[in-house]
Amino acid sequence: MRALQQLSLDGPSALKLADVPVPAPSPGEVLLRVVAAGINYVDISQSYGTFANGPRPPYTAGVEAAGEVIAVGEGVQLAPGTHVIGICIGGGAFAEYVVLPAVAALPVPEGWTDEQALGLVVNWPTALAALRPLGRLSAGETVLIHAAAGGTGQAAVRLAKHYGATVIATASPEKHEVVRALGADHVLGSRSTTLATDVLHLTDGAGVDLTLESIGGPTLETSLTATKRVTGRVVVSGLPAGESAVTNWDLVYKHQLHLIGLNLGVLIQQAPQIFGEVMRELFTLLATGIIPAGTPTTHDLADGSKALTALESRTTTGKLAIHP
Repeated sequence: MRALQQLSLDGPSALKLADVPVPAPSPGEVLLRVVAAGINYVDISQSYGTFANGPRPPYTAGVEAAGEVIAVGEGVQLAPGTHVIGICIGGGAFAEYVVLPAVAALPVPEGWTDEQALGLVVNWPTALAALRPLGRLSAGETVLIHAAAGGTGQAAVRLAKHYGATVIATASPEKHEVVRALGADHVLGSRSTTLATDVLHLTDGAGVDLTLESIGGPTLETSLTATKRVTGRVVVSGLPAGESAVTNWDLVYKHQLHLIGLNLGVLIQQAPQIFGEVMRELFTLLATGIIPAGTPTTHDLADGSKALTALESRTTTGKLAIHP
């Protein structure tokens, strides 16, 4: 089968098309004919080797796949022909076929295409977990959402407005109208040097109740400064701009707030009851039409390296996908 293989830890440029054997499902797994694969920042982190316990080259890249079940391993109840969306955190989605843990496979909603379901197991659960069980967002509060034009950012804006929050979002200027159309109350430049000051001005000096921090680097300091003292919460879910240093001195004397780390894989493994709460809420939101069918921008498998590079450069909007 055709697959995009990560040949070294030199980033997306080291992704190359290759012919590799079709995998076989082990007990508890399903073999999927991939119809569409989602592109996520975790793919970029893995391509540089900065994702903790990530796969080592050479490996088939991609962690999110949607398609048709064509074979199942022992103990799996899913019938061949079922269309599912799932996660394979060790890679394998950027290919014509992929093996997924059956417990990580979610049926594609009725009436949706496989492509439209991309994001249901990565972007929406990440946004929902950050806002509710971890971020404890309540109606009437104000939330700051970084990278609001991306797949997870767009989901977070929609959800925050659904839950009755005032949304201050950041995005590149050319993406502001996209974010406003999602319902954001205020949209600020993501690279503005006065971002923290602007947020404090919008909140009468108090700061936001909750910040979804998905950028890292110097943006973390901006987020801490822009968040309310003592009761404010900052949920950190990504670091594409690099690592940041926060000391105990900072938390005692400068940024007295709740700093929370979010890694979806760890949440699933270490707090399955919280993840279960997230997924139950997700199904409710699907059933009531709050979560719409996705409209990803698609690329051919051969152009996967270019697509990941574009995501890394923050020039894209919304969800990106690959067709094998």
